[in-house]
Amino acid sequence: MSNRENWTSKIGFILAAAGSAIGLGAIWKFPYMAGTNGGSIFILLFILSTFLIGLPILIAEFLIGRRGQADVVTTFRRLAPGTAWPIFGFLGFALSIIVLSFYSVVGGWILSYLIRSAAYLLGGGAPQDFGALFDSIIARPGEALLAQAVFMFLTIWIVSRGIKGGIERASKWMMPMLFVFFIILAVRSLTLDGAMEGIRFMFVPDFSYLNGETALLALGQAFFSLSVGIGSMITYASYLPKDENLMKSGWSVTVLNIVISILAGLVIFPAVFAFGGSPAEGPGLVFVILPAIFESMPFGFLFMLLFFILMLFATLTSSISMLEITVSIGIRNKYERRKGAAFLYGLIVFLVGIPSALSFGILSDVKIFGLSFFDLADTIVSKFGMPIGAFLISLFAGYYLSRQITEEELGSSGFQASAWRFLVRYVCPLAIVLIFISTIWG
Repeated sequence: MSNRENWTSKIGFILAAAGSAIGLGAIWKFPYMAGTNGGSIFILLFILSTFLIGLPILIAEFLIGRRGQADVVTTFRRLAPGTAWPIFGFLGFALSIIVLSFYSVVGGWILSYLIRSAAYLLGGGAPQDFGALFDSIIARPGEALLAQAVFMFLTIWIVSRGIKGGIERASKWMMPMLFVFFIILAVRSLTLDGAMEGIRFMFVPDFSYLNGETALLALGQAFFSLSVGIGSMITYASYLPKDENLMKSGWSVTVLNIVISILAGLVIFPAVFAFGGSPAEGPGLVFVILPAIFESMPFGFLFMLLFFILMLFATLTSSISMLEITVSIGIRNKYERRKGAAFLYGLIVFLVGIPSALSFGILSDVKIFGLSFFDLADTIVSKFGMPIGAFLISLFAGYYLSRQITEEELGSSGFQASAWRFLVRYVCPLAIVLIFISTIWG
């Protein structure tokens, strides 16, 4: 315990935790989900759901992690000795490998776009068919595997340097840069002719989309956007000192996640409307539609380069937290093993991710339950793993841990603690069950 690393500052922890949450969910998935589900109404429901569902579970993970002061498996063994609860730790271990295996593939796509953006910028730019470009990138086995390997090497290198020298330092550098790049891109997007239509789409309610389906989709996006359910926040909170206010940290991370999601919308939707595009383009919005829009702007490849640097930072900060789950379990407080464990588990992730990387090329005809390897990995995590994990977290924090323990960790026995306990005991489990049912049976 005495040799266990800690965050050197409150801001370091908040930026790292926010970086874990702010990933492809905020920058890639949020815009196309909002775009296909009415814009402003979806955004409003997303914000409400994030505070009512995502925040309580996030605080629950912070509470469990700080109380256990260890990796996820050891934490549950300490807090619930002689029970089956440590199984959650092994579930988080497996899920983190699976999610990072396909997350690293997308990270590789971003690297490919980033390199091409830089090359086009240096070469003066050239017209591109970005739909064909994206199809060719994901279908080339050599490029897909090399890009995935480079992305995983960056993740491994940061995690191998530890909490202070690796994760915290990288987060303190990448997260402020992410905000700066977002603001630059948002300002550029908002100054385009016709950008006001995008603003209206985001902030003027269209009540025709106010229905149960939109509410459930917004609830699901809020739930997944905070990176809860696999143990990453438990792992990060285990490095927190006892004097850290978990409520304030939870609020800070949640607000940062919402702000980034809104900024992503302010970058994308004004530009889409300004150039006559449709916000309902789906998953291709970021990789196909947005680059084509950037290409039509003055200095467009420069802004495209900034955008994909931003996406790389966001993806890396999330992948770091996922690899840290496996590394912390592997070393069990034997910190001299960190570098070896980071490379070992990083290699395992890369190998597990090879079928996902090749599932749009030479393995495109291989299907399991009608799904490609990439879609299967995504489905296992998104539709099963994370909802089950978050449901278990809400039950453990809400029912297994005593009120005395939760109030000691939250530092309060007043309204905030009582409201959190009510939400995590009753509202969150019900909401997770609804999400699970809706995603399984449509």
